[in-house]
Amino acid sequence: MQEQTDNNKIDKTEGNVPKRNAAVEFLFNILRGVLIGIAFIIPGFSGGSVAAILGIYEKLVGAIADIFKSFKKSVLLLAPILIGMLLGIGALMIPIKIALEHYPIPTVTLFVGLALGGLPSVTDQVKGGKPTWKHLVALAVPLVFAASLSFIPLSDSVDLFHLNFGGYLLLVLIGLVGSCALVIPGISGSMLLLIFGYYNPLVSLITDSLLHGQQVGVCLLVLFCTGIGLVIGFFLISKIMKYLLRKYPRGTYYSIVGFIVGSIPAVYVSTVRGSDASLSALYSSPWYWIIAVALLFLGIALSYMLVRYARKAAKKKM
Repeated sequence: MQEQTDNNKIDKTEGNVPKRNAAVEFLFNILRGVLIGIAFIIPGFSGGSVAAILGIYEKLVGAIADIFKSFKKSVLLLAPILIGMLLGIGALMIPIKIALEHYPIPTVTLFVGLALGGLPSVTDQVKGGKPTWKHLVALAVPLVFAASLSFIPLSDSVDLFHLNFGGYLLLVLIGLVGSCALVIPGISGSMLLLIFGYYNPLVSLITDSLLHGQQVGVCLLVLFCTGIGLVIGFFLISKIMKYLLRKYPRGTYYSIVGFIVGSIPAVYVSTVRGSDASLSALYSSPWYWIIAVALLFLGIALSYMLVRYARKAAKKKM
């Protein structure tokens, strides 16, 4: 009788652990989603890069690709991340916009530091032997491609309030391109939108028009068309990335590292271009640059601490 009681206690205790872990994981996924959402706001940064650095890239791609096959499992992972992305974009779009307007270099330098500090979580995935020439090519080509994107001439800004039918169809295509940039690490959706002339109009549409109740119908239609492209692109590109990760895991991660490293110089070029400034017009005060360097090391330290924590947690599970 006593043994049965003890077994019941054990069962109850064990039954409570998964629920607690599930709740904690849900909150962590919301936080991860916030960081991915912030990456989407800043020109030059990629949500896919942040997902890779946070160690959830494969899970995220798999959940999107298998959403029709394993709907419940996929939704349980994607829902908190989506909630976090919306929270991050909604809460921080205006503050980050202000920071990028007044202190562009220190602002992006903090996030560059976070990216550099978290890079070991990605490079861990390519360990296990000397790289072949194919691996080196897989590293070099994305690196050059990501770095060169920021030097493409910018298009004129698009007037989103006076679009014809073709303009709304083009928004679907823009959403499709943006989703590719979100899923593929190192390719910034906001940077591509900046190149095509849609970034500033979309940000202004949300921060200046939609939030102030101006032309709400047009704003919602623009976001709806862009959202359709995003959803379609998410699914198609995730299918491709899942196949590559399964078939060529090391080569794919070498490419991811190349995309992330190549996007770092692009971050600064895109930020300067997006803020309508030039390198010669940036602040000449030494404190401006001292703060930028301090934020770089702060970002590296914070991100690397998370990587070490994740490594220790992984070792405990083994």
